[in-house]
Amino acid sequence: MSRLLGLDRSLLWLAGRVTGLFVKPKVLPLDEAERLRGRGRRVIYVLEDRALSDYLALQLACRQLGLPHPGRRFAVGTQRERRAVIYMERSRGWFLTRADRRLPARLVRVVDAAVAAGDLGIDVIPVSVFWGRAPHRESSWWSDFFAEGWTLAGRSRRVLAMFVNGRNAAVHFGEPLALETEAGEGGAVPAEAARHVARRLARLLRAHFRHQRSATLGPDLSHQRTVIREVLRSRAVRAAVAAEVRTRNLPRREALLVARGYAREIAANYSHRFVALMYRLLARLWNRLYDGVDVLHAERLALSADGTQVVYVPCHRSHMDYLLLSYVIYHRGYAVPHVAAGVNLNMPVIGRFLRMGGAFFLRRSFKGNAVYPAVFMKYLAVMMARGHAIEYFIEGGRSRTGRLLQPKTGMLSMTVRAFLREPRRPVVFVPVYFGYERLMEGETYLGELTGAAKKKESIGDLFRAIPKLKQRFGRVQVSFGEPVDLGALLATHAPDWREQRLRDDSRPPWLGQAIADLAQRIQQRVNAAASATPTNLLATVLLSMPRQAMPEADLVRQLDLYRALLAAIPYGPDAACTTASGEEIVRHGEAMGLLERRSHPLGDILRMREREAVLATYYRNNTVHLFALPSFIACAFLNNEVLRESDVQRLAWRIYPYAAQELFLHYAEADLPTVVVRHLEGLATLGLLRRDEAGGEVLWRRAPTGTAEAVQLSVLAHTTISTIERFYLAIALLLKEGPGVLSQDALEQRCVHMASRMSVLYGLDSPEFFDRAMFRSFLDLLREREMIRLAPDGRLTFDAALGDVVDDAQRVLSEQIRHSILQVTHG
Repeated sequence: MSRLLGLDRSLLWLAGRVTGLFVKPKVLPLDEAERLRGRGRRVIYVLEDRALSDYLALQLACRQLGLPHPGRRFAVGTQRERRAVIYMERSRGWFLTRADRRLPARLVRVVDAAVAAGDLGIDVIPVSVFWGRAPHRESSWWSDFFAEGWTLAGRSRRVLAMFVNGRNAAVHFGEPLALETEAGEGGAVPAEAARHVARRLARLLRAHFRHQRSATLGPDLSHQRTVIREVLRSRAVRAAVAAEVRTRNLPRREALLVARGYAREIAANYSHRFVALMYRLLARLWNRLYDGVDVLHAERLALSADGTQVVYVPCHRSHMDYLLLSYVIYHRGYAVPHVAAGVNLNMPVIGRFLRMGGAFFLRRSFKGNAVYPAVFMKYLAVMMARGHAIEYFIEGGRSRTGRLLQPKTGMLSMTVRAFLREPRRPVVFVPVYFGYERLMEGETYLGELTGAAKKKESIGDLFRAIPKLKQRFGRVQVSFGEPVDLGALLATHAPDWREQRLRDDSRPPWLGQAIADLAQRIQQRVNAAASATPTNLLATVLLSMPRQAMPEADLVRQLDLYRALLAAIPYGPDAACTTASGEEIVRHGEAMGLLERRSHPLGDILRMREREAVLATYYRNNTVHLFALPSFIACAFLNNEVLRESDVQRLAWRIYPYAAQELFLHYAEADLPTVVVRHLEGLATLGLLRRDEAGGEVLWRRAPTGTAEAVQLSVLAHTTISTIERFYLAIALLLKEGPGVLSQDALEQRCVHMASRMSVLYGLDSPEFFDRAMFRSFLDLLREREMIRLAPDGRLTFDAALGDVVDDAQRVLSEQIRHSILQVTHG
């Protein structure tokens, strides 16, 4: 097919016209036309392969964008070229084709002529063409067979691919390479150095094509056995096997077989065709299950196209997370990541399919085994070295409360250490937020939230899930958060990290803190990308009410307030909120079966269905952080009609560090005073507070009691009041027993029992209210901030400063709540 490019212009023009009837390429990036036209420079295009199909696709794309035609004559100095296009490779032979990767003669001629004439104002534009990988377009089952791959396709296959995938082709325009920039500073090079410039351009262009193909199709992964062989031959694995031989007195062959077995247990067996098949099946599944999948900030997927190593770190809500993220990434035209999955999912048949989709498996614990971690870490390093995107969940498991879990840093540590040993390419972590209006595992979570034991996954779960396909699960939000650049983060902890070379077992003293910082930033940016759905807002409002019920007019008004609140005081640039009005949200809640209506002469009452109320805490907790700071400020006005701004600032400063750790709030403590003022002014704009001045001090006054605004402020406060109650409970128990009496473990256990008792006595339906992990995190931070200390005998001590925390809590909590907590603790 490449020889057909020698045809005269009239025949090529005719071929282009005929091709345009059935080939409709998708041009990427979408803004490329304006960017390239705006440069106003001469351009010459570069294609990866000398194929007529790719040339014609480029010709159609240029016509579509209004860019210079690739078939025009190109003149530079005294050199005249028939076309303004260069081919990096050409296939040789008709039947047993092979690639000819010598330096392209046309590239050498153009660079020689430009240097000789001093005419270097030329843009060299790499263009990649993929048949069968256009994002956002459906393809047939037959077309998947002829989709693009890494192997060099023969001429007959190229012709079939062009006909079958003509409407499913993608043309990627790369970043232009300015010839004067590549030639050297000032744009002048000696004539004898022109060939070196051509070689440098060729290296850059081949690297671009390799990165673009890797981002679109996934890296050229050799057979699973080849990857395993590379892992087993590594120095770290050989050393671990040798240590095992010495320690356990095993024959070397037996120890190697054990290591090989671990590698096979771990390794994925990625298949492009299987992924294409699953994409089609999942498209049908999502259409049946969900009303739609909303993707936010998808432009951040483009990071994988510039040679950057991307690690996706999503929150973990459901087993659907794996499938949804891979589907969204593939649908947008990028290669699906390799996903770290728990070995519990390596079930018969299912495990095989997951491996073909890119899953690799890891055990829950590496303790007591020196060979397994060495094999796993080397496998991860090999995948990163080959440039494949990685995905894993740093929470360690699915959240049962709806809040982000405290991160487990094992995978992060292995990723960072692999990068430090071989920093071949930049690494970025892309946080991903999932928001479901209804969970597939809702019934299971409901049982676990009410005390049932966690069930082990089995194949039977797959068949039991089939009847759920008839249910309605609303919309799904997939939002890509602000990436975390690993190199920049490491520089804040160790400016000279690039000069340090880590051995396989080395751990510099700054590494632990850097990994902890990385984990916190990821979780904060996951939450910063949250999207508040109608279900989230309904749960947030109604769970603030004693019986999860409100008059319809009040409910609509409160929902509209929360939407206005997120617009007036946005949590961050990546956060989003439904555009539906309060009335539309109520109708949606009824249609989803979340609400039931009770008629009343004074106006209908809407309430959360009893079975949905406990699970609704899950949906509220997904986005409770969006309302946390305004809610904490509102809490200060529950028992105070007027407060000085300095008092509000002190109360916010008192609670914020503990709430920030629990909810992964992203405001820095140093910025808190400014943030608090912004929230006070936002609440004033909405009519919930009023600003006064007296005696040179700024005062803030709540709306008069009995007004609609006062009720709205009270409902907003009750969104987070249980967090303050839980903190007060822990401190009250500690103060009651006195210093040097309780160990932290004993205090945690007593807090859980007391909180559980309060939940029964006072109808607190939030499962996280008596979650031991919440109390542990709170006490750990009290110790870190030296509010409490650990004595040599392991018991907790404190001084009078802890009493100041209680005094401030008493200003926020009502007398009834304080007495309830004290009654339970003293009981």
